[in-house]
Amino acid sequence: MSAQAKIDHVRPAPPRRGICPGLSRPLPTGDGLLVRILPIATIALDGFAALCALARHHGNGIVEITARGSIQVRGLSAHSAPRFADAVAALGTAAADGIPILCNPLAGLDVAEIFDGAEFAAGLRGAVARLSLAERLDPKVSVVIDGGGRLNLAGVPADIRVRAQLRNARPVLRLAGGGDDANAFDLGMITLDDGLEAISRLLVVLAQRGTRARDIAAAEGLGCFEEALAFARRESLAQSGRDGAASETCSTRGQCSEAIGLHELRDGSLACGIGLAFGHAEAGALEKLADAAVSAGAYGLRTAPNRSLLAIGVARENVESFLATAAQLGFVNRADDPRRHVIACAGAPLCTSAYIAARALAPRFAEAAAPYLSNGLMLHISGCGKGCAHPGAASLTVVGTHGHCAVVANGSARDAAFTTAPLDELPAIVAAQLRERHRSDRSAGEEVSHG
Repeated sequence: MSAQAKIDHVRPAPPRRGICPGLSRPLPTGDGLLVRILPIATIALDGFAALCALARHHGNGIVEITARGSIQVRGLSAHSAPRFADAVAALGTAAADGIPILCNPLAGLDVAEIFDGAEFAAGLRGAVARLSLAERLDPKVSVVIDGGGRLNLAGVPADIRVRAQLRNARPVLRLAGGGDDANAFDLGMITLDDGLEAISRLLVVLAQRGTRARDIAAAEGLGCFEEALAFARRESLAQSGRDGAASETCSTRGQCSEAIGLHELRDGSLACGIGLAFGHAEAGALEKLADAAVSAGAYGLRTAPNRSLLAIGVARENVESFLATAAQLGFVNRADDPRRHVIACAGAPLCTSAYIAARALAPRFAEAAAPYLSNGLMLHISGCGKGCAHPGAASLTVVGTHGHCAVVANGSARDAAFTTAPLDELPAIVAAQLRERHRSDRSAGEEVSHG
């Protein structure tokens, strides 16, 4: 294939909302082309270091981990993008192609798993390919498979959710759709044997309509989903009651969604989670992190939701040195780090839609709001009204606009603002609002305790 043919083959995706950039379909942004990779297995440390070197050589050296745990590389060009894609393919790193099918970050490694979600996901990817569903589905459609284990995906929204449970000591699957664990609509329970067929049929429903699960539910109700599942052998709640209803165990018991920290693995070693401050890092810093993981006895890295990385196989005696090195390199090594409570999109000039340099402003906002962010409060800085980095509600959302910036309380970037202000006044305004909210929450707690 000629160089020009390769460039034509790796054609940038049109700049429209909803597009999902991939290696063969980069997305134009303010700093060049962006590509996204969703790893589906442990990335060998030398392979990860090589990927970072490629990001420096072919792009601008900025590497991001997304809220879903994808890797994004920025600053590619029409000439470098196909070369980058070829070089990544040569690394042999296992990555998803097609719709995102997400598993627990430690799938296959965690002793607490009810079943191996990674193996189940591989079967589902095969079914999606056989049915040629990828091109027919809305580009944002995704599937979450929670097979159990310590790290869950409860906060990651998806069109189809699969959660393992034990009923009378047998694994069964709870199906849901159109959101995260808190707001998805329930589709009932099926046997593990019917799982792949059931999810495939649900995806066919989505493909036939070309839209998202929540939109179908709002327009038609759940009838089409129930019809798709009519074949399945459902777990009988009545029979479980006769056998002993107390025997049900949900996969989410004892789970958490925070990857930062230490996690026991089957072989007795540890997975050590660190975060990328505001979701991005320089490729050089990530290469040094991979070197530190080697020194700590790790054999690979896994990505995790909420912009995190897990070093797999760290020896217990090396944990402190690894975490210290990660902190020196600018990574987050504590779950209570104030930077974990601030979500910022790429912002200007990296994104052509942005009015403010959201990511560059994030450290200043995190410092101003730090005393009040540890109480479950979240600050979202969005370069424009699309709110790509965090579509949901936050305690406070700062939205870049033409001229002043808008501030939204308990809402998303698309909601009405309670005030607008010049950019230089925003840190003080944000700190004051969070301080008042912190006081209100504390007063309410004291009233409850005295009542």
